[in-house]
Amino acid sequence: MKTDERDRFATRIVSITDVEEQTIHLRRCRLVRTDPQGEPQVYLFDQPIVRIGSLNENDVVVDEDTVSRFHCQIVQEEDNYILKDLASTNGTYLDGVRIREAFLTKGSRIKLSHVELAFEPIEEHIRVEPANLTRYGEIVGQNLRMRQIFNILERISPSAATVILEGETGTGKEVVARTIHNKSNRSKGPFIVFDCGAVPENLIESELFGHEKGAFTGALRSRQGLFQMAHRGTIFLDEIGELSLDLQPKLLRVLETREVRSVGSNRSTPVDVRVIAATNRDLAKEVREGRFREDLFYRLSVVRLLLPPLRERPDDIPLLVEHFLSKEGANRTQEGYRRLTAVSAPAMRALEVYSWPGNVRELANVVERACSFAKGPVLEIEDLPDHIAHLVGPALAQPELHDTYPDSPVPSDLAEMSFKDAKETWLATFEKDYLAAVLKKNDFNISASAREASIDRKYFRKLMQKYGLETPGSDQEP
Repeated sequence: MKTDERDRFATRIVSITDVEEQTIHLRRCRLVRTDPQGEPQVYLFDQPIVRIGSLNENDVVVDEDTVSRFHCQIVQEEDNYILKDLASTNGTYLDGVRIREAFLTKGSRIKLSHVELAFEPIEEHIRVEPANLTRYGEIVGQNLRMRQIFNILERISPSAATVILEGETGTGKEVVARTIHNKSNRSKGPFIVFDCGAVPENLIESELFGHEKGAFTGALRSRQGLFQMAHRGTIFLDEIGELSLDLQPKLLRVLETREVRSVGSNRSTPVDVRVIAATNRDLAKEVREGRFREDLFYRLSVVRLLLPPLRERPDDIPLLVEHFLSKEGANRTQEGYRRLTAVSAPAMRALEVYSWPGNVRELANVVERACSFAKGPVLEIEDLPDHIAHLVGPALAQPELHDTYPDSPVPSDLAEMSFKDAKETWLATFEKDYLAAVLKKNDFNISASAREASIDRKYFRKLMQKYGLETPGSDQEP
């Protein structure tokens, strides 16, 4: 039995639960081809459309005179597989009946001329264990959620599955997309990036799909679109939530047919492109409120990954800082040696307790800035921006805080704990004392305190609730 080498690792991911639930639902389909002469061939597919015909552009090539160039296709729609005849000359037969369009089930037999294909859907529920890694490609982390994401990426990267990356600005969505591409079977192909929010709306269609000469004012010559340029590679559509409702059905058509039609042309061109999209919006909410098409959302959501904000993974900060110091060009002497080789304890404490509203991107910028300001081989707290450096300043040492919050713990027995438990205890104590200090400094005004701490007010309030902090005389403040 022969397996198509291109697709032997392909896996269809139709849904993914929260990482914390630690399970993913995998779906793919298998076609077993039997000819009157010759041994069977096995094909595994994960893409939403499988084309069958006599031309080499098809996913399953049937080199028979009585088979049309593009004879039929199998389309995955939600939880169903549908066989569609493409106006073939001699027809497509399913279980002995000529069809135009029909649902496929396990054991269905598709016949084209003398060739028969047995269809079988394959579903798996796989428990996602944390990977024993602290980096995957250019992604760095030792946090449990990151290591679970590494495991998922190891499974989906070799496939052709469409992926949508969700998360706050600066969480590293482009780095994840590039890593998926580099770990895939398309790694030798192009990786094309397009920011849907950075191009004027009237130019997006031309940028993505190309245009013909004279298609519009200023179109002095024909031009390929980014989908054509990404042929046999990956296109990364950043800020997909910014795409207008008028353009969304055109993108959906490309995803469903794997063909593009240039502006001003009446001819479609097949493209072999993996799509990875990213957004900092809640697309499910956008769908409910009518700002994003539901069918496009489900077509993109073959795999959905939510990248955690940096404030929820402070244990990754030392690794990330070392990663940036190792690769940062500003941290190199003319001879190529590292200028900064270490980070002082106070500086690292400040980096670990800062809320990082700009996430990993902001941390990278802070490290680059510190490389320019540092005078010696160690990154000191004075090399950090004031709004971060002050987090380990004198305010945290004010003894009168315990007069207001007497239950604030003082971890005097850290040496009796494991490193991990001691660190978590110290950080919890530090966070509580810091919040208390900022509240006291701002007369217990939550909004002013949140601004002082450069923390979102809702998140500041959440931290107060976490540590049981209340504002004296105003605990009913919304």
